[in-house]
Amino acid sequence: MPLESHYEIAYFSMEIELESGIPTYSGGLGVLAGDMLRSAADAGVAMVAVSLVHRKGYFRQKLDANGQQTELDDEWRPEERLERLDAIVPVILEGREIHVQAWKYAVRGSGGEVPVILLDARVAGNSPEDVALTDHLYGGDNRYRLCQEAILGLGGLRMLSALGLTGIRLYHMNEGHSSLLTLGLLERQLAGPPRQATEDDLNVVRKQCVFTTHTPVPAGHDQFPNSLVSQVLGESRLALIDETHCCPESRLNMTYLALRLSHYVNGVAMKHGEVSSDMFPGYAVHAITNGVHAATWTSPAFQKLFDQHIPEWRRDNLYLRYAIKIATKDIGEAHLEAKRALLAKLRDRGAKLDEKTLTIGFARRAAQYKRMELLFSDLDRLRRIAAQVGPLQIIYGGKAHPKDDAGKASIRAVFRAAAELRGAIEVTYVENYDAGWGGLVTSGVDLWLNTPHRPFEASGTSGMKAAMNGVPSLSILDGWWIEGCLEGYTGWAIGSEALPEDDQRDEIESLYQKLEHDIVPMFYRSSEKYLQVMRSAIAVNASFFNTQRMLAQYVANAYRPQ
Repeated sequence: MPLESHYEIAYFSMEIELESGIPTYSGGLGVLAGDMLRSAADAGVAMVAVSLVHRKGYFRQKLDANGQQTELDDEWRPEERLERLDAIVPVILEGREIHVQAWKYAVRGSGGEVPVILLDARVAGNSPEDVALTDHLYGGDNRYRLCQEAILGLGGLRMLSALGLTGIRLYHMNEGHSSLLTLGLLERQLAGPPRQATEDDLNVVRKQCVFTTHTPVPAGHDQFPNSLVSQVLGESRLALIDETHCCPESRLNMTYLALRLSHYVNGVAMKHGEVSSDMFPGYAVHAITNGVHAATWTSPAFQKLFDQHIPEWRRDNLYLRYAIKIATKDIGEAHLEAKRALLAKLRDRGAKLDEKTLTIGFARRAAQYKRMELLFSDLDRLRRIAAQVGPLQIIYGGKAHPKDDAGKASIRAVFRAAAELRGAIEVTYVENYDAGWGGLVTSGVDLWLNTPHRPFEASGTSGMKAAMNGVPSLSILDGWWIEGCLEGYTGWAIGSEALPEDDQRDEIESLYQKLEHDIVPMFYRSSEKYLQVMRSAIAVNASFFNTQRMLAQYVANAYRPQ
């Protein structure tokens, strides 16, 4: 079935979370992309998305008794889940022609449909090595990554044309992985007799491009040596890239390529916009704070509650503000239902948790800067809080990149702490944490914990998912929490923005102080007050930190015609 041709905006992302059983994402970036598309479908935005098929996924995580992570392929068959499109395009890599086909996934919403085009190199005639280029998300070496990014950016641009989508006026790059599409647009602009690109040519491309940067962590900004760029893309393309001044120190910086050739650039929270402006002086970096898709991340129990009291919430998420009128008793009952659903699922994996015990959740990508082991800095104090103030249980989850030894060490540190705390505090680690588990954990715990090293948390959407379900956060003041924290009303801050960014000692003390003197006593001895905080988390934070509001800001600011 051919695609319609009315799409105006093409959204490029290396990863997109689509649905259970389709492992085309690794974590927050992909989930954010999926939520963006769900809101675009709800709003009827004329958008099409482009990604890779990732036939072997990111990876399936296995953890041994000591928390040692091993990785297995997470294979799936697009032939069984998607619609094959009638188009094949060539991409020239290392001087040879690689053919790429496309699959369509339809993101359906209340206002229409957003087609997602998933590019696939498993085409007859391609070599086994080339067929594998669209297999693994974030896999392989630098050469593999550059080939993938060329398929995404250059191949994706060609595929849209081959599918007859000629009305695209704007290309949105969700991170720098797809920024080679700007090179394709520049080549299109220079079609005809050979000539050098002028600033006017670059401006033509800029007017068509929007770029969202998602991280201040250096590893999140892909760079490739010019020798590899020449090998993979060819000398002529390297020369054209060089004309854009995106190769400082003889390296192609994918972030700089996107920055240089976009008319609108944004970070994903107020603070992240400021940090990115400092990282990339000379570029105007705006801020559009991330959100989550409300209907996707609200548990069945709270969906039922909202439908009963504020039925407009699905159409207009701002109506979640009116959750402030819902009786705390009803909030408590809906939360207990969500908590029971989580604990039942964990019991299937052998975990024995108590529904009356204050349950802390911490689940996100296992990277060193996330500091997942910070809570365990003083085990004696944690035991004392649990014994003297009120019992605790803790649920962890998250994958470390296969090459991230520090991230893997963090997982092992959590397992060591769990062993030392056994009998005093139950600590459970969810193996192979994914979006399905994400919905259960963010809605079923009583408190959401986030302890990143400032200022490396660009946004953080897990706490927003928790807020949709009335779960307050205890978090470092970084990313979205700077905007979402009303102390003691929507949750609690660890430390302050005034602290030096490397002052971990004071942050640890603040973390324990808030648990010992504010949160645990309130949970057990002032339950009505805790329920009021839960209700406020919905009314204040869920009503704003959603992709409906986020998309509206993109439409009003980034997507407006030039």
